[in-house]
Amino acid sequence: MKYVIGAIISLLVLFALPWSCTRVDSGEIGIKFHKWSTTENDYGGVEGTCRGLVFYNKYTTDVYTYETFVQRKDYNPFTVNAKDASIFTVDPTIAYRINPEKACDIFVKYRQDLEDIEDGYIRTCIYDAYRICANQYTSDSLMANRANFESDVRTRLESSLIKEGFIIEEFTSQITPPKSLSEMIDSKNRAVQSALRAENEVKETEAKAKIAIAKAKGDAEAMRIKADAEAYYNRTISASLSPLIVKEDALEKWDGHFPTVMSGGNNMLFGLGDILK
Repeated sequence: MKYVIGAIISLLVLFALPWSCTRVDSGEIGIKFHKWSTTENDYGGVEGTCRGLVFYNKYTTDVYTYETFVQRKDYNPFTVNAKDASIFTVDPTIAYRINPEKACDIFVKYRQDLEDIEDGYIRTCIYDAYRICANQYTSDSLMANRANFESDVRTRLESSLIKEGFIIEEFTSQITPPKSLSEMIDSKNRAVQSALRAENEVKETEAKAKIAIAKAKGDAEAMRIKADAEAYYNRTISASLSPLIVKEDALEKWDGHFPTVMSGGNNMLFGLGDILK
C-alpha cells in the first residue's frame, strides 16, 4: 500500500513541477519572455529568441512565435486623392517577411500576431504611402507616370517597414482612375486612333496616286517608244519601196511597144533599161 501511495505522490509532484516544453519550427522564430516584469528596464520582459525544443517555466515564462517565411496579404481596395482632388481607387497586394533579427523588437512593440499587424500597422503604412505620393501628382500626370508613382509608393513604404523589421519581397497594386477621367482618356484614345487612321488613309491614297502616276508615265513612255519605232519602220520601208513603186506603175501602164524617137537619124530605146532595172 505504501508503494502505491508513493507512486501517487511522485506523480503529483511531477505534475506540479512548473516546467514546460514547446517546439519552434525552422520556419518560425520564438521569443521567450517573462510574463511579469522584474525590473524597470527589462526590454518588455523579453529574454531572447529561440528555435527547436524550448524549456521554460510555464508559470512565469512563455514563448511567442512568428513565421519567418514570406507572408502574402491582399488588401481590400481603398481610395486616395490626387493633387487636383481626383479620387483614385487602389487595390494593393504585398508579400513580406519578418527580419529575424528584429523579431524581439516587433514583439515588444506590438504584442500581436501577424494577421493583426497586417490589418493594423502595415495597412496604415500602405495607405499613408499612397496618400502622400498621390498628393504629389495631378490626375493626368499620375496616369501618364504610373510606374514612377508606384516606385515612389514602394520607396516610401519600404522606408517605413524595414526599420520596423518587415522586409518587402513584392508589392503590386491596381490603380483605377475616376469614371469621368476614364471616359476622357477613352475619348482621347479614340480621337488619336481616328487621327492615325485618317493619316494612314491619306498616306495610302497618296501612295496609290503616286503608283497611278508612275504607271501612266510608264504607259505613255512605252507608247512613245512604240510610236517612234513604228515611225522609224515606216520611214525606212517607205524610203526603200518608193523607187520600186514608180517602176511598177510604169510597167503596168506599158503597152508592149518600145517608144522610139529620131535623133541624128538613129532610133534608140528610151528609158526601157531604166524601167526594167
